[in-house]
Amino acid sequence: MNSVFFKQRAPRVVSVFLSLLLVATSGAGFVGAQTPVVGVGANAAQTTETLAAPAAEKLFHLERKAVAGGAELLTVFGNLRGPEDKENGGADVPLVSILRDTLGDTDPENDRLRYVWMHTYTHPTFKQRLASGVPFLYRRVGNKKGADSTPPPVIDLSSPDRDVWRRMMWAALQSIFFDPYGIAVKSAVRTFRRNADDYRKAHIIRALAILSLYEAGTESAPVFSPVEMREIQARLMLAERTFGGIIDDSYLQRVYEKETTAWADLRGHNWELLRQRAEAEGLFFEPLLLPDGNATHAMLWVARDELETNRQRRYSNRFLNIANPWKDKRLSKWNGYTETRYLDAENRFVAADAAGARRVELIPLALYGLDHPKIPMLLVDFRDTGNAKRREMSRRLLEDVARNVLSLSKFGDIHYFLGRTVYDYVTGKRGMDINQPSRLRAYSQLKLLLSLSASLDPELREELSRRVERVSMNPLENDRASETELARKQYAALVAYAQRADGLPATLDRDRRAELVPLVHGRTGRFMLRFANLLSLGLYTHREDATPERQREQLDTERRLAFHRRFLREVSKSSPLVEVVWNMEEVRRSLRFIADYGSRADAKTSAAAARIFARTHDDETRRLCLNSLYRINNETAKAELLRIYQTAGLAPELRSLSLEYLRMAMREEQRIAPADAKIIASVVGQ
Repeated sequence: MNSVFFKQRAPRVVSVFLSLLLVATSGAGFVGAQTPVVGVGANAAQTTETLAAPAAEKLFHLERKAVAGGAELLTVFGNLRGPEDKENGGADVPLVSILRDTLGDTDPENDRLRYVWMHTYTHPTFKQRLASGVPFLYRRVGNKKGADSTPPPVIDLSSPDRDVWRRMMWAALQSIFFDPYGIAVKSAVRTFRRNADDYRKAHIIRALAILSLYEAGTESAPVFSPVEMREIQARLMLAERTFGGIIDDSYLQRVYEKETTAWADLRGHNWELLRQRAEAEGLFFEPLLLPDGNATHAMLWVARDELETNRQRRYSNRFLNIANPWKDKRLSKWNGYTETRYLDAENRFVAADAAGARRVELIPLALYGLDHPKIPMLLVDFRDTGNAKRREMSRRLLEDVARNVLSLSKFGDIHYFLGRTVYDYVTGKRGMDINQPSRLRAYSQLKLLLSLSASLDPELREELSRRVERVSMNPLENDRASETELARKQYAALVAYAQRADGLPATLDRDRRAELVPLVHGRTGRFMLRFANLLSLGLYTHREDATPERQREQLDTERRLAFHRRFLREVSKSSPLVEVVWNMEEVRRSLRFIADYGSRADAKTSAAAARIFARTHDDETRRLCLNSLYRINNETAKAELLRIYQTAGLAPELRSLSLEYLRMAMREEQRIAPADAKIIASVVGQ
């Protein structure tokens, strides 16, 4: 069924929905996450050998450069050709740079992370931009050579909501200005935006992977604190989501843990699924490791000497999605890449000098991505170059035809919605590697794997790189060799930009002035300023005027307050008993700071202080929570203080203290909800 589908060069949407009715639905396959184990041979017994990963610390180092105005540029360097090529003249390449705004001091509490640059991410050439707007052009058109301008950041960590507003602006422009001009304009603009978003998303994925590898391989004192690393990684994860930029900082820890666990579950599930299918079909399964030991990809091999003996063997391509190797005459005459391995009596890979080892010649069949929903994704088919690309194109072609040509939408056409729902369900149930979510993440990680992994044979690495470039569907992409040169040139341009007075220091000053806006304007004023920014298509951004000294003073207090607010929210949500997990002196220090600046604390901080009061037995901490709720001048704080006073079984001294704070709040005419004010008045008057 799926082979017939892919032989049609221009399948119509109607024929797709008719053809799916011929597909018999079956079981959902294997479910549940498994702890990854090494599958060494499809016809071998399952083993549980420990994965030996290359040393990540040998691949990366970090350089720090001061930026005028009180900031520093932190850059992660890595060897893009693998550690085995260092002796052959391989030089480290700048990979990711992050700007940390320190306000010119060494206190981490008032630091703020700003821009993240992935140095292989660049402004496209005119030819690439033009090609990226051509509908149904699913291929690369060449590489960018020069890169003398400052590289574009992949994300602004200090203003992540900017991406959300940008997407909303483009959606409005698309609907109001471009769609009415007909299919040609509508399709061109949509195609351009999709290619640009995919290009940025691919580099965000690689930046996230590089930072994770760097963190795993750092043995000395880390340059990034755990909070900073979590913020960077969580924001990069959320950048792929439509409304990820508006997620509050207090949820970043939860986002990071949830996403990390989900990807680990997917890898374990796909690992076991692919290993079992390979074993059932008599093939060899081998995971490919990143430097930190994580296996994001896996390869399938076939033994040359088994091709003839298994000629009549039955074969099912379910979940594998490659042609029958036992009846393929190309393999019997294979003159491409092969590897010589040694197996023991149980068909496990062993060293050549191991007792009883026998020599076997393996032919590569396919490479799969494990970081993908539902099933392992075919990325490289060594016998059919177009197999993986046709599968990658299936979903995008269907969506482009439906949205850009037929103007169909899941939300606007019930027949299309029902047809797509059934079609998605059937292909997912049958493990058909078509009409699946994009392989963008898997290919992005594969390019990183080919650059960093020391476990790959250089010849195999080059063979895979060549095949991956053929699968690329985005005209904005550059090949691996070009990206290495672009990274060096763009880093040099960024360093030069950071050293110019009108360069990065001036940008930093503008960003700080924009950061002052919430301190001067209320919610309504900020909304109007944001609306003006959207109406001007981003050309106008309001910034406050302030001297550098005044600017630092205001930002220092506000950033410290934000630091302690976020810390207290995290503490309040993490454990039923605070002192079991957290250092109570740090908790008390944050509560004192919040109490000192209570007039600028918000309702979420009030709720956090109340939760900490309920989740600790430390008397001093509980008193500080009550003091903070009194000092925070908002309705939530006083409502929480009243609720604590009314709690049954509360210690008499704490009840008396909360009552005194309520009496003082009434006397000072603090902000109290009318209903709560009546209750407090009656309590105080008793």
